[in-house]
Amino acid sequence: MNPAAAPHVPVLLDEVIAALSPCPGERHVDGTYGAGGYTRAILAKGAEVIAFDRDPDAIAAGKTDKSKLLTLVEDRFSRMADHVDQPVDGVTLDIGVSSMQLDRADRGFSFQADGPLDMRMEQAGESAADFVNTADEEEIARVIYEYGEEPKSRRIARSIVAARPLSRTTELASIVRRASGYKNGDKKDPATRTFQAIRIHVNRELEELEDGLAAAEQVLKPGGRLAVVTFHSLEDRLVKRFLKSRSGASPSGSRHLPETAKSGPKPTFAKVGKPVRASAAELARNPRARSATLRVAHRTDAAPWPKERKGTS
Repeated sequence: MNPAAAPHVPVLLDEVIAALSPCPGERHVDGTYGAGGYTRAILAKGAEVIAFDRDPDAIAAGKTDKSKLLTLVEDRFSRMADHVDQPVDGVTLDIGVSSMQLDRADRGFSFQADGPLDMRMEQAGESAADFVNTADEEEIARVIYEYGEEPKSRRIARSIVAARPLSRTTELASIVRRASGYKNGDKKDPATRTFQAIRIHVNRELEELEDGLAAAEQVLKPGGRLAVVTFHSLEDRLVKRFLKSRSGASPSGSRHLPETAKSGPKPTFAKVGKPVRASAAELARNPRARSATLRVAHRTDAAPWPKERKGTS
């Protein structure tokens, strides 16, 4: 199946383009090219686009677009600063797995059809099968609990370890359902949370998002626009926390000591508005938009914040 032929409707497209306000002569970064929906809409406004994707299939499909205003980069969006030689007017990120990846059974992202237990966006490195077959029970339980928010993570991890080796998506889904006490007709399939968790872990998605937001802060010019679309609470909380911190909205000592609050780095983003969600009309056209949240912020002229060293005080 050709990834370019897979049905894909960009979520919150009108709202994203309105937030970015691309114009002729501007340069924008699309950090998650996917099927190119946002990129094509930005190009249609006359702006130049530098589009990133870590999936080689997405980049290969994108090469059919011969626009002179489009530059495709096969790399993670967290590394955008390594490829952008001058400040840009906008950055957009559509976080998570794409419809094209989900719809291809051979990529192993979904249990709707049987396929190899893969889930690698870059098609390289540790696969989902590698993880479930080699990690210890405690680590598997931690991943499922933290990234899937699954209350039965320990029971599921125990069942996975007992059933090893695993190699197929439907095989893992069956194990999760049995461990969770799932019955036909139940509203939600518990395998969804476990698949999400393993996918996030294998692709380091939350770390990538955190690093990508900092990279966007680096490459945006003063007045530049950042638009981020997320699809679950873990992603949205991370974006919300980043923008709250970078806009100076996070608590920083006593409100009675303003001189202390001003001693740190200056806000790199202006105050952020309310999150945007899909309209009823869009939900009718595109059910995938149901869980989507758009957050938008404008870059100030302050210097980027120093990179935080994780694990240090």
